[in-house]
Amino acid sequence: MNKIALTTVAMMLSLVASVPAEGLVAKRPNIVVILTDDQGFGDISANGNPILQTPNLDRLHHEGVRFSDFHVSPSCSPTRSALLSGRHEFKNGVTHTILERERMSLQTVTIAQVLKSAGYTTGIFGKWHLGDEDAYQPDRRGFNEVFIHGAGGIGQTYPGSGGDAPGNTYFNPAIKHNGKFEKTTGFCTDVFTTQALNWIESVKGTKPFLCYIPYNAPHGPLSCPPQFAKPYQGKVTPNEAIFFGMIANIDENVGRVLAKLQEWGIENNTLVVFMNDNGGTGGCTIFNAGLRGGKCTAWEGGTRAASFWRWTHTLKPAEVDKLTGHIDVFPTLAALAGVTLDEKLKAQVEGRSLIPLLENPQTDWADRYLVAHVGRWASNGTKPQKYGNGAGQCSIRNSRYSLVHGKKDWELFDLKEDPDQENDVAAQHPDIVKESSAAYDQWWQEILPRLENEQAYKTAPKVNPFKEQYQKQFGTNMNQRTQPK
Repeated sequence: MNKIALTTVAMMLSLVASVPAEGLVAKRPNIVVILTDDQGFGDISANGNPILQTPNLDRLHHEGVRFSDFHVSPSCSPTRSALLSGRHEFKNGVTHTILERERMSLQTVTIAQVLKSAGYTTGIFGKWHLGDEDAYQPDRRGFNEVFIHGAGGIGQTYPGSGGDAPGNTYFNPAIKHNGKFEKTTGFCTDVFTTQALNWIESVKGTKPFLCYIPYNAPHGPLSCPPQFAKPYQGKVTPNEAIFFGMIANIDENVGRVLAKLQEWGIENNTLVVFMNDNGGTGGCTIFNAGLRGGKCTAWEGGTRAASFWRWTHTLKPAEVDKLTGHIDVFPTLAALAGVTLDEKLKAQVEGRSLIPLLENPQTDWADRYLVAHVGRWASNGTKPQKYGNGAGQCSIRNSRYSLVHGKKDWELFDLKEDPDQENDVAAQHPDIVKESSAAYDQWWQEILPRLENEQAYKTAPKVNPFKEQYQKQFGTNMNQRTQPK
């Protein structure tokens, strides 16, 4: 399954216009960004989950600025692409999670490149999922330290370029570390956290750092240390118990990060951002926060995400209900680092800096459009599908209304009166339908020239690059197994 795409269409301010001249700008904090995979908005106890316990995520929720109307893309690669670029994933050529359509355009500049140019040291620990070929790897996209698995998940293999090291599982995985594979010991989330903390300890105090920890959990296949699933056994189905256990393990690792930042005396100079990457999967039947849909849909349940920003002694705990999204992270972090975007980057970045809201949650925030599209049309050269291949595959929304394409036409939902998206009010508001659908049409015309990976399957490598490199390093026979998406 995949993640919904967001974009601003018309009502977007530039970085220079949207950030204040003083305050948080150019404070240059250390930055830790934690991104989870397939954890839904409702899979956090602070967001109302009645069974799952996440005390450390709750701590981030309570101790920081939390954005309650924050949106991501419907699936993995799209969200990662938009997060790192500040623009809708389709404009980076990312329209799927496999078959070369997950590759982020080499013309795209990442926030890691921007921060690195501003004197930050940068590291990634976990899931990249934006191209497994060498040219697309994070060491070419601004990251000094790279510790990642391949493809969209540990052990996954697909035809073409996307595939992990052969035979990999969530326990004791082989991880690519700065170009060489290392055989690790332990559960993957623990391994990624340990490596990230070791790296932070080695660089702290020398220069500001960006530590990006995109966990592959709780994405399937479902697996976790038994002690984390045990508290949920008998309360939910066996698979849901493991899914919740994977999140409980993530929560414990988030706690490890927070404890080390405090122990090292850098907590007050470190911004910690927590997000999930798309709508829920394994826990939706238990609790979905009243949201319709889940991963790989353009409903609110497919795009609404947690977004917690904790910076002790700098940010006051508060809730922000303004319409925001993953495309806003890039300009926010750039402004915090004191970066003034050049003309090329101003043209790339569609998001707005969140600094005004971080400083004052009640500040004026101009309305905007955000577009979500599941993508994932057939990967054999099929013509891009404007409305997707079924109901709920694309949407465009502003601060009040969400326009979702149904089985035949647009359906309109008043999110103020109907947050569950149960009642179509398109007939009552034809003017809103006309205006929003026109904005969507404009967006579609803008993205068509950017879909550079649609024919890439024709020249895809015969062997996954990670498998080929693993074989060269260890002399191991490659095991071309497949796993479900």
